[in-house]
Amino acid sequence: MPELPEVETVARGLAQRALGDVIESVWIGEKPQPLKSSAREIADALEGAKIVGVERIGKHIVVELSKSQNGQPSAGSQWIVHLGMTGSLLIVPADAEMAKHTHLIARLQSGRELRFVDPRRFGRLAVSETTFTGPGAEPLDISFEDFANLFHRRKTPIKSALLNQKLLRGVGNIYADEALHRARIRPRRRAALLTRAELKSLHKHLQAVLRQAIAAGGSSISDYVDIEGESGNFQFRHRVYGRAGKPCRKCKGAIKRIVIAGRSSHYCPHCQK
Repeated sequence: MPELPEVETVARGLAQRALGDVIESVWIGEKPQPLKSSAREIADALEGAKIVGVERIGKHIVVELSKSQNGQPSAGSQWIVHLGMTGSLLIVPADAEMAKHTHLIARLQSGRELRFVDPRRFGRLAVSETTFTGPGAEPLDISFEDFANLFHRRKTPIKSALLNQKLLRGVGNIYADEALHRARIRPRRRAALLTRAELKSLHKHLQAVLRQAIAAGGSSISDYVDIEGESGNFQFRHRVYGRAGKPCRKCKGAIKRIVIAGRSSHYCPHCQK
């Protein structure tokens, strides 16, 4: 599933390439699974709307829309996109071949098309007249004190706590594993028992690894591509995730894979305590 860096990469790409463009028409496929709002509601909100802002909130891409009334801009709505496990937002020429599993095509005034493609249909499309916020704190902005307070008295493993979207929004399996390795903390450690120094290290390394992954365009493990269909590069810098049995890049010991609350976790038994 695309995590914070991948979603941020797509959101930034969309902002760079489509900000100020107008959605002239919308085609929506017949599959109901991706639609959290009805097809009619989505089409009504998008058609004729100008894209005036794009941001990432957790793992959601939020597109700010504005429509004109009597020549004056009016308060618009938000188009909210969750990529799910295999979803992609792509800007392509209008004559580009339509990929299988395309669920929405927004024809832009510039002559291009913005398409939502999702083979497994776990992604979600919605529109809202109210401001979307989402649960949890933003990991790239949270202060250390607020970060440390999230784990106070939490008896769950620190890996599970990092994945709890009610605490931190946008962090997933890949970057939780990578941050824990860099902070030298085992994923099964109880969150409440981490020392202040360990939490400070985890806070620093989580933010650092997320920023590094964004700079590299995210991690392309399976289906993830950016707005232009290009793969990310951060997967080549993974230290533990997906590397079970391979040598640790720090100590050369073998990376182990375990399962915590049904989720795979990767760590180095020598480097992480």
